[in-house]
Amino acid sequence: MSKSPHIGSSFEDFLQSEGLYEEATAHAVKRVLAWQIEDAMRSQGITKVEMARRMSTSRAQLDRLLDPDNDKVQLDTMQRAATAVGRKLRVELA
Repeated sequence: MSKSPHIGSSFEDFLQSEGLYEEATAHAVKRVLAWQIEDAMRSQGITKVEMARRMSTSRAQLDRLLDPDNDKVQLDTMQRAATAVGRKLRVELA
């Protein structure tokens, strides 16, 4: 019986060995940010129309920002969204 090379390794190690780590991490970060923005909007009673107005953008752009499967969002868009719900966007290298 052959042994799997991944037994005993972490999921992170597996993603790195498959060349998927960066893509998976970027996707996960975007999903979390979209969820946090939507959660802040919901808790403050901010509609999508009002949020788009606060961000000086279109409702379609806001929908792309809130789409957890769309990881092609610019940093300045995320910054405007954070400001619109009274939060700060913090980006750091670890």
